[in-house]
Amino acid sequence: MDKTFPLEITVEEAARLLKTDPGGVMLIDVREPHETAIASIPGATHIPMRQIPGSLSTLPRDKRLLIQCHHGGRSMRVTEYLRASGFENAANIAGGIDAWAQRIDPAIARY
Repeated sequence: MDKTFPLEITVEEAARLLKTDPGGVMLIDVREPHETAIASIPGATHIPMRQIPGSLSTLPRDKRLLIQCHHGGRSMRVTEYLRASGFENAANIAGGIDAWAQRIDPAIARY
């Protein structure tokens, strides 16, 4: 795994990674279920923020973990937690699903 994977990436970079290396990345949405019911990125794994500590053993260490929330605040905290827990391959998606809806997929609802 690339030890220099950045702490934060743009939605454009996340979309590129998901398209060019689908087997090498995992998109994790840390929003609450009522939020993911409004808007979600296809293929995302939904693990609410509060459930991340109990889910560490289920997360792959051989993939890049792309962490996303609504605007990027919660996902940055989760990314920092994952990094502190030994997941050097975790990266926050700056701007979250709101930026994704604006710049990648305008069909995704904004809220």
